[in-house]
Amino acid sequence: MIAQLVLAGLMLASPPLMGRQPTPEQEVMDAVDDFFAALRSDDKTALARMMTDEDGGVIYIHDRTDPANPRLVVVPVADHLARWESGTGQAEEYMYITNLTVDGTMAHVWGPYKFWAEGEISHCGTNSLSMVRTEDGWRVGNTSFTMVPASECDEIGAPDGPIEAAPW
Repeated sequence: MIAQLVLAGLMLASPPLMGRQPTPEQEVMDAVDDFFAALRSDDKTALARMMTDEDGGVIYIHDRTDPANPRLVVVPVADHLARWESGTGQAEEYMYITNLTVDGTMAHVWGPYKFWAEGEISHCGTNSLSMVRTEDGWRVGNTSFTMVPASECDEIGAPDGPIEAAPW
């Protein structure tokens, strides 16, 4: 009887497990997962649905794959999406989220990633994703990322596949 009363008390004191609202951090992590699922998808239009392209957004690529010739490449999001949609190759990318901050309708996600093209490791680096909450949910507003040679992936902690993010 006492055990039943304790259990009943715990159930009343605990928030219901069913229908619990996700935290803003979980919503952002889910959107990041959706972004990378779109990148891996055979549907080449899926990536555009996970990004915003208002105001002529850009992607900053800090390319250090040739250490003797590091360069900054700036690509308009519209150009990137047009090339992406016309591409025929298979791509995979996985990211380990090491830092996630949410402030209202703005969020920032940071962490190492690894990128495969046609099943071969192409490069890895660090992703910096600025997220924006829109009427349709969280979307990538802009991104900046480093690219280093595949030989440096272990050194930077790039994941070999899907892994859980750091706990929030």
